[in-house]
Amino acid sequence: MSARFITAAVTASLLLPGAALATQTSLELTITTQSGEFEQRVVRYDCATEAFTRVVYLNAAPNFLAIVPLADEPEPMVMAAVISGSGARYAAGKWVWWTKGAEAALYDATMPEDAEPVLTCTEVNDIP
Repeated sequence: MSARFITAAVTASLLLPGAALATQTSLELTITTQSGEFEQRVVRYDCATEAFTRVVYLNAAPNFLAIVPLADEPEPMVMAAVISGSGARYAAGKWVWWTKGAEAALYDATMPEDAEPVLTCTEVNDIP
């Protein structure tokens, strides 16, 4: 097996309404894969908050992660892919980040199953 360092810089635009300022956060993960290959993709979302939200997706089979900055958490959440009937669903702690096509939603897993998302977002394709 070969180890790869995956370094992800995430602009935490604080995913909940009322967020004050965006901050820069660095996070370093070490993931070991048999092939040594991985894909890192940064997606910018418009979540109708004061700033755009950048989510980093790391695909290093069998590990599929999303690094999501949240206003209620002191550090970005490293979420692991979980079973989804449709789209891609990632979870960590009480949070679930669910994407389908260009749409994404943040759910609080402590809320009833039929609760509305805490946040809804749309992918922005003009990443500089």
